[in-house]
Amino acid sequence: MHEIGETLEEEQRKACAQYGAPWEPAPAHFKVGASPNVRTGIVPVNGLRHPPIADTTGWYLWAGEGDPSYDPDFFVPVHVWHLANWWPEVLRFLGLGPGWRFLMDVAYEDVWHDPKLLGA
Repeated sequence: MHEIGETLEEEQRKACAQYGAPWEPAPAHFKVGASPNVRTGIVPVNGLRHPPIADTTGWYLWAGEGDPSYDPDFFVPVHVWHLANWWPEVLRFLGLGPGWRFLMDVAYEDVWHDPKLLGA
């Protein structure tokens, strides 16, 4: 399990360096929008980051193939620190700056920049 703190920041900075992405913190007390199915072990886990607003990180996470639902109840607010109990492997990606996405399961990961997330 990951600790929220200096060790996690180091892991996030390494992931950013690996993919050539800027590091932008996702503070433990801030929220992500997460689909409850992330907690069930369904793979892959998808994440995308919009620019943060107020006490949110800008991250949206969901599990399974395809795009997220447009149902207004699809995402629920979850504090970053709770993700350590949901799917701790995603924590290392949460330092990727706005406009970045990831797709991962136990043995695979893909990370890319998506300018559409920034309105480009």
